[in-house]
Amino acid sequence: MSDFEIGGVFCAATTAVTTDGRPDFRLFIDHCRKLLNEGCHGIALLGTTGEANSFGLKDRMEILDRAIAGGIRPEQLLPGTAQSAVADTIELTRHAVRAGVRGVVMLPPFYYKGVSAEGIYRAYARIIEGVGDDRLRIVLYHIPQVSGVAIPHEVIARLRENFPGIVVGIKDSSGDLENMKAMVRAFPDFGVLAGADPLLLPLLQAGGAGCITASSNLVAGDLRLVFDNWNVAGKQTEVKAAQEKIVAWRELTNAYVQLPTVKAMVARRRGDNGWLRVNPPLVELTDAEREAVWARMAELEEA
Repeated sequence: MSDFEIGGVFCAATTAVTTDGRPDFRLFIDHCRKLLNEGCHGIALLGTTGEANSFGLKDRMEILDRAIAGGIRPEQLLPGTAQSAVADTIELTRHAVRAGVRGVVMLPPFYYKGVSAEGIYRAYARIIEGVGDDRLRIVLYHIPQVSGVAIPHEVIARLRENFPGIVVGIKDSSGDLENMKAMVRAFPDFGVLAGADPLLLPLLQAGGAGCITASSNLVAGDLRLVFDNWNVAGKQTEVKAAQEKIVAWRELTNAYVQLPTVKAMVARRRGDNGWLRVNPPLVELTDAEREAVWARMAELEEA
């Protein structure tokens, strides 16, 4: 799959919900199976796109357990396990490690803003020590425009030094390609994963490890084509065409608020309007917005 411990094309999977806001396990597990068949190396469930922080601990643990019971191999899973409270993050992470997952994706504690690098380091260190399991593998999650807390390079360096083999990568959803390239240069064997689909190709060219992205809910095959062939002689035309398709679909996911837009797109792709539901504070697209998105999807599918 990759020269990195965690690398490849991972889908930041959206989570279907029932009318009462609980996870819709049937729709979600079916979607995960199809994503793997469409080309994803694995599923990064319960991230931003998966509305993780709209679910309680019990639901989050059950989503993981049901995915595994539904036939998704634990080594194909990268669950998000972060909560504002360190103790809750330890509980979710310990549960995931015991389930045998490939790794976890972990935000820094995100309620307090303006915290120091020392504070961010201490939080991660306490979580790692609290889990207390050498099987733990962490992909840090850098999305400061949402979390309000950036992960400085000095924190990465200290974590790698003090917990060797535990902190193995980072999902960078900042959109800052130069930051990703700087981490590739600074941290050998550290898997830098793009959080924005159009950045997969330039990041691979710079030595990155792959991606964890929202649009892979829809264009997994194209992302996999880019990952597998970006440096293969004679494949440049195919890679360029796939990259153009990835960019077009990513732009459509951002036509309105991204998460309900992705769900509307998945609803059409999977043929089930149960995917339209979101949990508060998110709100579904209006009928007019949804029809506009679906019309553009039809155009892209015919192109």
